[in-house]
Amino acid sequence: MTSGYRVSDELYLWWLGRPHSPVPIGTLRLLRATRGVSLQYHEEWLRNGFALSEDLPLTDIEHRPIERDAAAGAVDDARPDRWGERVVRFIDKPPRLSLLEYLYFAGDDRFGALGVSLSADSYVAHRTGPLPQLRDVKEIHELVRKVLENEPVPQVQRRLIAPGATLGGARPKALIEIDGAQWVVKFAEPGEPTDAPLIEHACMTLAAKAGIRVARTQPVRLVDGHALAVLRFDREGTGENAQRVHAQSALVALRAEGSPMGYPELAQLLRRRAPVREGLARDHMRELFRRMVFNILVDNTDDHEKNHVLLMDDAQQLMLAPAFDVLPAGQGLGYQQMRVGRDGADSTIENACSEAALFGLTLNEAKNEAARVAQVCKGWKAHFAGAGVRRSDIEYLSQFIDRDFLRQQR
Repeated sequence: MTSGYRVSDELYLWWLGRPHSPVPIGTLRLLRATRGVSLQYHEEWLRNGFALSEDLPLTDIEHRPIERDAAAGAVDDARPDRWGERVVRFIDKPPRLSLLEYLYFAGDDRFGALGVSLSADSYVAHRTGPLPQLRDVKEIHELVRKVLENEPVPQVQRRLIAPGATLGGARPKALIEIDGAQWVVKFAEPGEPTDAPLIEHACMTLAAKAGIRVARTQPVRLVDGHALAVLRFDREGTGENAQRVHAQSALVALRAEGSPMGYPELAQLLRRRAPVREGLARDHMRELFRRMVFNILVDNTDDHEKNHVLLMDDAQQLMLAPAFDVLPAGQGLGYQQMRVGRDGADSTIENACSEAALFGLTLNEAKNEAARVAQVCKGWKAHFAGAGVRRSDIEYLSQFIDRDFLRQQR
């Protein structure tokens, strides 16, 4: 799997918005002191390209990350998530495990439209072969088990597990093709008390009822429980004509402008960078408010800044991507991972409405939006049951979603 790879402190970043016509962007360098990766644009990209994120302006300098163990700006979103890093360590076994290796071995099907190459002159990426199909999911599930238990994976089967398809999380996953489109398949983690993939499908379809755009999901039956297939939203079209969409996590986008990690701050970023045509900026700000309220009311407290994504269009405007990774955390924390309002991250509707103006809403409009979402959330049990979630799982989740703290807010 590491054929052709030689340890180096330099690799090359490429633009793959149109995969059949890769464009070189710049040089990636390992920063040994901080374990980070910098980016320096090539002259051609400085003349004809665009800033990949606001902290990577088109200037002829070496852009360095502010934080340790990070890549510069939008490059940080091209790295694999925690599961992907585990796959790289177990399957690819590179001779060195730096962030530069993780960026390279994330592979050609990584999230977004950036690629990492061994060459500055031609796009030489880490490839794993043709994507598996829906019929391969059960076989992939068995390979996931082997990875989790540190059992050998046959060479011929290693292409079935892709390390770089999503932004964040440790949940086991793979990349498959259904009818020419790419889907991420997510599996339950060992020891989970519920059928989490099916619960995620139920929660995502419930969110859609609350006026939230969600990634399309499809449960896949396994011998015991389910996997969940999620249609990629960073791809447009199918098959050989598919285009890749440049994307930024809220982590990268907010960090680039020096803002705290919060819903109000993300709403203001959308106000500034989203298209004004047809009221898209306003609509996306208001939808973000609904997402925040929905996450509060279904006890989704794993709503961290990598679980919110902005998609960039050809005019370098940013739009809110469909919601993903939305499901009850089952922890009853009482606070979200991002700032909600004046009371910090507290999981209350009052807190959510406290800075309504930053979402383009009056206080009354915010209360009405919250009431609409709450009305949908009241029916969560019937909706989950209709999606096939087991009664025992619904009863388990009820101790969190229907506890007094949240039930009284509905």
